[in-house]
Amino acid sequence: MDCSREIQGKQAHDDPILIEKMMNTTSSWRCICVPGPVIVGAGPSGLATAACLKERGVPSVVLERSKCIASLWQLKTYDRLRLHLPKQFCQLPLMGFPTGFPTYPTKQQFVDYLEDYARKFDIEPRFNETVSGAEYDTTLGFWRVRSVGVKGKGTEYVCRWLVVATGENAEAVVPEMEGKGEFGGDLRHTSLYKSGEEFRGKRVLVVGCGNSGMEVCLDLCNHNARPSLVVRDTVHVLPREMLGRSTFGLSMWLLKWLPIRFVDRLLLIVSWLMLGDTARFGLERPRLGPLELKNLSGKTPVLDAGTLANIKSGDIKVCPSIKRLKRFAVEFVDGKTENFDAIILATGYKSNVPSWLKEREMFSEKDGYPKRPFPDGWKGGNGLYAVGFTKRGLLGTSMDAKRIAEDIERCWKHEAKHHLAFSRSALLQCP
Repeated sequence: MDCSREIQGKQAHDDPILIEKMMNTTSSWRCICVPGPVIVGAGPSGLATAACLKERGVPSVVLERSKCIASLWQLKTYDRLRLHLPKQFCQLPLMGFPTGFPTYPTKQQFVDYLEDYARKFDIEPRFNETVSGAEYDTTLGFWRVRSVGVKGKGTEYVCRWLVVATGENAEAVVPEMEGKGEFGGDLRHTSLYKSGEEFRGKRVLVVGCGNSGMEVCLDLCNHNARPSLVVRDTVHVLPREMLGRSTFGLSMWLLKWLPIRFVDRLLLIVSWLMLGDTARFGLERPRLGPLELKNLSGKTPVLDAGTLANIKSGDIKVCPSIKRLKRFAVEFVDGKTENFDAIILATGYKSNVPSWLKEREMFSEKDGYPKRPFPDGWKGGNGLYAVGFTKRGLLGTSMDAKRIAEDIERCWKHEAKHHLAFSRSALLQCP
């Protein structure tokens, strides 16, 4: 072994004690022993967990594959995006939104909030570190987390606790479509869509009728494009506000007193009075109510921000599923073919956990979500945790982050006397 050195933070709650060993003078790999947890992901979930841990005196190391915090929000969202829920339901633990923010903060306001949050809790993620693999070493009794930097330099972090905070939106879902190679027009996922300005005057097909697909259609309309919307499944469309309150806030309040099916029935009655029968415009509702469906499948109802009015007026045309793509044209399952200049895929995102976490007990290999449903999916075995996989937005993230910090703090205090012994033993075990 060529050399080793110990790096200690200014205080116990500042930076973790790290022991770093270069394998030899020419090796591009190094080993870092982290007495606190390693958190993979510097989005809202990772930041919330790091802040809750720091508040309890537990240091952590946050690894982020991108160059900034909340990379999905900063780099892969469209300009007009706002929070779909009122700000009081989207704030992270220990710090609310500034009082001057509107009820539905803009994308930039939310990013500013997250950056202020990271500064307040002195969270400094290690950027441009892509985790390539993580597995539990049963011999050592710790997790080995391997990451690769921008210049190919590899680092192995050895830690007692591993927090998976890569979340539900780690990778864009791009469906296979027959004739994809012959379309010839602009075909992109919403992660690459910024504004309807570049599509002014063009015929654009938006695939997917969730909140993103609906909002992209509205944005295209506002920039004088000619959008059409592929509706492949049933969907609940609700007004963003009803009876003088946000629909989400009203739902949460009613659920304190009434059964979920009764609340669903009330929401659908008010929606019908305000929006009319959406099925008339090609938006069939599911058999289950919006809240019950959300609980069972995680499918979020659409909170209408003005798109439905454009569908009713004919400015946005509703289309059935795609059969195949042709040269600047799309053939639908009903046999009709229409010409388009561009296709925007609002087909969502998925977890990428199975691609790097070598673990089969907590996470499903099929979809990358914890196998145990909410509210029990946040904790696994051997010091493994998950945050941001509840399908309940930032409210679920906050709940997970608090639970994880509390659980790790208990172990941290119990094992404090063993930290130095861990550092020494882990150092000797580095390959």
